[in-house]
Amino acid sequence: MKVSREQAAANDFSKLSAFVAVAEHRHFSRAAAQLGISPSTLTQAIRALEEHLGVRLLNRTTRSVSLTTAGEELLHHMQPVMGAIDDALDAMNNFRDNPRGTLRLSIVRAAAITIIAPLVPAFLREYPDIALEIVTDDSDADIVHERIDAGIRIGEWIEKDMVAVRIFDEYRMLTVASPEYIAKHPAISAPEDLRAHNCIQRRWSKDGAIHPWEFGSNGRRSQVVVNGSFVVNDPNVIVQAAIDGVGIAYLAEMVVAAAISEGKLVPLLEDWAPRMSGLFLYYSSRRQVPVPLQAFIAFMRRHKNAVRTGQIAKPGRADHQQSSPQPHILID
Repeated sequence: MKVSREQAAANDFSKLSAFVAVAEHRHFSRAAAQLGISPSTLTQAIRALEEHLGVRLLNRTTRSVSLTTAGEELLHHMQPVMGAIDDALDAMNNFRDNPRGTLRLSIVRAAAITIIAPLVPAFLREYPDIALEIVTDDSDADIVHERIDAGIRIGEWIEKDMVAVRIFDEYRMLTVASPEYIAKHPAISAPEDLRAHNCIQRRWSKDGAIHPWEFGSNGRRSQVVVNGSFVVNDPNVIVQAAIDGVGIAYLAEMVVAAAISEGKLVPLLEDWAPRMSGLFLYYSSRRQVPVPLQAFIAFMRRHKNAVRTGQIAKPGRADHQQSSPQPHILID
């Protein structure tokens, strides 16, 4: 069987590590215990190394182990190398114990503004050695191609081969309008009534389309193709336009929660409001997750009770947990 260059290098390094352990301990059994292998395996590794190099490295008797001249020379060169490797591993331990580095996240704009942005100061205070970069993107971001550590999207948008971490429970899509608009226009009692109104339409960056508005009530589903004089791709512009009385808006609950609580917007058709699976942080692999990303996941776990406005919730608020059928859910 052909051995790859990487496998050969790994075998050589394993043999060299075995040699350094024996040379420093001057004892096979103690060196084997340090390496976690049997003395016979260690003996075979040293013999294979000597055969590969074509020189004798150790003089061994039943009572002692000593270095030959060639062995002394090899140890002289190998000790700085092994020291550098130990230093490198210690540095990685320091990264684990004191997370540092850059964390790049791709986040849908609405979630970035209403949920993540309010938590950023607390995260950076807790992890001062992490540099956080957020890219707001409502399209299908390829986080691997764009060298982004993780994305945050609704569950329905995430590919099945991603590992996903729930960071925000299921939420409703709400139809809203300003009190002034409602006072001047016909009442709305069913989704079909929207066809007679000026609706603020959203062009999605994800696919460039303007999608019908979806509704659901008691197992009934409905899609309405709305019309209006204003089309925009930014949910925050839609919120302001609705507050200003331009027309009716259809947005995620967390985006309009503050305006509703302040009386600037009024929810309509609440009995028809569809529910989305929630927001998930997702990344491409379970192996070698970057330490800054591990820190961010741990932070979001601790603050999973984020309120709809994006503030950290008061202790004791109950979680409502819901699973998404699409990505593999690693943490719920």
